[in-house]
Amino acid sequence: MQKIILFLFMLTTIYAAKISDVANVVGVRDNHLIGYSLVVGLQKTGDGTTSKFTLQSIANMLKAMNIDMESADIKSKNVAAVVVTAELAPFARQGDKLDITVSSIGDAKSLEGGTLLMTPLKGVDGKIYALAQGAISIGGRNEKGGSGASHPTAGLIYDGGLVEREISIDLYNQEYVTLSLRESNFQNSVSIQKTINQFYNTQVAVAMDSRTVKLKKPQNKSMIEFLAEVQEIDMDYSIKNKIVINERTGTIISGVGIHIKPIIMTHGNITIKITEQGDLSKPAGSMVVDNNMVIGLNENELYTKEGTTTVANLVRSLQKLGATPKDIISILETMKSAGSITAELKLI
Repeated sequence: MQKIILFLFMLTTIYAAKISDVANVVGVRDNHLIGYSLVVGLQKTGDGTTSKFTLQSIANMLKAMNIDMESADIKSKNVAAVVVTAELAPFARQGDKLDITVSSIGDAKSLEGGTLLMTPLKGVDGKIYALAQGAISIGGRNEKGGSGASHPTAGLIYDGGLVEREISIDLYNQEYVTLSLRESNFQNSVSIQKTINQFYNTQVAVAMDSRTVKLKKPQNKSMIEFLAEVQEIDMDYSIKNKIVINERTGTIISGVGIHIKPIIMTHGNITIKITEQGDLSKPAGSMVVDNNMVIGLNENELYTKEGTTTVANLVRSLQKLGATPKDIISILETMKSAGSITAELKLI
């Protein structure tokens, strides 16, 4: 039986960060665009006859060019149906260029060497905001070391989009603006309020809730100047503890200060007991790993000194006892369910 004994320790971490790193200006954001089109010029790597929508799209395109042909008569494999996506940046103006992503939706084997036909890109309101067209870049090398990408059914067209319609955002004439925190946190919301008010020595910021801070620009500044200053102000930022686990690769990432509450649990042949103790005991036959860790060789017990009971320490201890990544992930998930770990557990 493997037995792990750890001792309780708590740590609160506050960092300095710029306001622009933790909050966005409401209304100033990217907008998603999407369109449907055809890629031509492929070397018999396009959609086959089973992709009926591709054949119908080809027939419709030819009909628009005064060439009347039924979709059943089309046998070309040099064309592929694709979905086209792009991000319209805030304050983008007519004539600005966008990077375009092209992805196959049929049974095409590759888009390499293809050219996207002119594609209208629409927003969520159904209006056309940009046009896309151009040669597709696959890039990279495949897994066997040859030319071509490992995912040849998707590609990019750099500067392949042209903005046709602008999204109006009038910040200059506004007197008020709202900041939205990227993560909901009352402490950080109040911290932004206090920091901005101290910087201007007047009441220009009000925390409305755990995620929203309303700002009123000073009389002697434009809104653009005001926001430029606000975004560069340093503030005390409380980071929400997280443990990120990639179940596919077995990767575990956590902050070094995420503490573990007292608990006793068993997983397979591993028994974990976390208690409070001030002195680090060193039983006979033990091996000192460092000043804060001792492994008992006879019973595979692990002892840690008070002030070192963290998730990072637990993971390192389990690894030294030969626990697999799957075992460690299961143990952390169980501890989270039992309330021994209060940090957010995120699986990817």
